[in-house]
Amino acid sequence: MADAQIGWRIATRAATATLAGESAAKKHATPAAQASSSTLPSNRKKPVACIVLGMAGAGKTTLMQRLNAYLHAERTPYYLVNLDPAVLDTPFGANIDIRDTVNYKEVMRQYNLGPNGGILTSLNLFATRFEDVLKLIEARKNLRYVMVDTPGQIEIFTWSASGAIISESLGSTMPTVIVYVVDTPRSANAVTFMSNMLYACSILYKAKLPLLVVFNKIDVTPHHFAVDWMTDLTAFQEALQAEKSYMGTLATSMALMLEEFYNSLSVVGVSAMTGAGIPAFFEALEKAADEYEETYGAELQRRQEAKAAAEEARQKEANAHFSRDREAEVSGAAGLEAAGARVVLDGRRHRGGGSDDEESESEDEAGGAGYTREDEEWGQENPDEAADREEYESLARYLQKRKG
Repeated sequence: MADAQIGWRIATRAATATLAGESAAKKHATPAAQASSSTLPSNRKKPVACIVLGMAGAGKTTLMQRLNAYLHAERTPYYLVNLDPAVLDTPFGANIDIRDTVNYKEVMRQYNLGPNGGILTSLNLFATRFEDVLKLIEARKNLRYVMVDTPGQIEIFTWSASGAIISESLGSTMPTVIVYVVDTPRSANAVTFMSNMLYACSILYKAKLPLLVVFNKIDVTPHHFAVDWMTDLTAFQEALQAEKSYMGTLATSMALMLEEFYNSLSVVGVSAMTGAGIPAFFEALEKAADEYEETYGAELQRRQEAKAAAEEARQKEANAHFSRDREAEVSGAAGLEAAGARVVLDGRRHRGGGSDDEESESEDEAGGAGYTREDEEWGQENPDEAADREEYESLARYLQKRKG
C-alpha cells in the first residue's frame, strides 16, 4: 500500500508540474518564440540526464534555476528532478520532487535521526521506487534533458547506496553526465582548488560516467586562473609557494598525479546569477553526452552482455544438475521397486512350500537368478490376496514418502 501511494504521488506531481510548465510556456512565449524552434541540437533518441553535484554553497540550486530559465526560453522539452528532501523551497518548479514522496521531518522523528541522517534515509526510501521516476521520464516523448538537483551535503549522494542506485539507473537508461559545480571565489586558494579537483577525480572514477566541471560565480571571480593551473603545472606550483605548510607540499605532489586527469577533463565557467556561460555549458554537455555514447555506453553494453552470458551459463549448469539428479532419482526408484517385487514374490513362493535348501539349489541351477518365468507362472496359479495387499501398501508408502 505504501509503495502504491509513493508511485501515485510521484506520478501526480509529475503530471501537475508538466501541465503547469506547458501552460506557462504558452502564456509567456512571444509569437516569434512560438514560431521558432530550439537552437539546441536535437538528434538524440533519448534525453541527456544531468546530475548536478557540488559542495554546500557552490550554487547548485541557483544553477538549476538558471538552466530552467534558459531551456524554457529556448522552448526545449526538459524535466526537472529535485532530490533534496530538506530544502524549504526551490526557485524552479520540479516535475518530480522527493518532498512530495518522503516527509523529511517525519523520517527524522520516526527513526530518531539528525539532519544528515534524515536526508540520507529519505534518499534511501526514495531510491527504492526510482523505477517509477524512470517510467515517468520514458513516458514523456521528445524530452531533451533531465536535470537532477542533489542534496547540499555532497557526500550523502556520492558515497551512499541510494546515490549509486540513482546514478546507475539513469546511466543504464539514457546518456548521463555528472556536473560538478565548483565555487570559483573560494577555489582561488591553491589548496582549496586542489581539494576540489581531488573530489572531482574521486567522483569520476566512482560513478564511471562523463564528468563536466563547472566553475560557478564567474561574475565574482573569473575562472581563468583555474584553467591556467590545470594546464600549466609551473603556474600552480608558483601559486603554492605562499603555502608553506604540509598541505602545500602535499598539494604539489598531488598536482603531478592529477596532470593526466586534467588532460581529459571538460571545464566550463558559468554565472548562475547573470546567465553568463550557459550556452557554452550546453555545448560542453552535448560533447560529454557524445563521449558517453562512444565510451561509457559501449562499456556499459559490454558489461550487460557479459552479465547476461554469465546468467545464461549459470542457468544451463543448473538445468544440467537438475537433469542428472532427476535421472538418479528415477533409477534409484526403479531399483527399489524391483527389489520390493523380488522379496514379495520370492516370499510368496516360499510360503507355498519347499525348503530353503531346495530353493537355494534351484537358484544355483538357474545361474543365481532370484525371479524367473516359473516364479511368475506359479504366482498367477496360486494368488495370495494378503501378499498382494502387502505389496500395494508397501508401494503406497514408498510413493507417499517420495512426495513428502
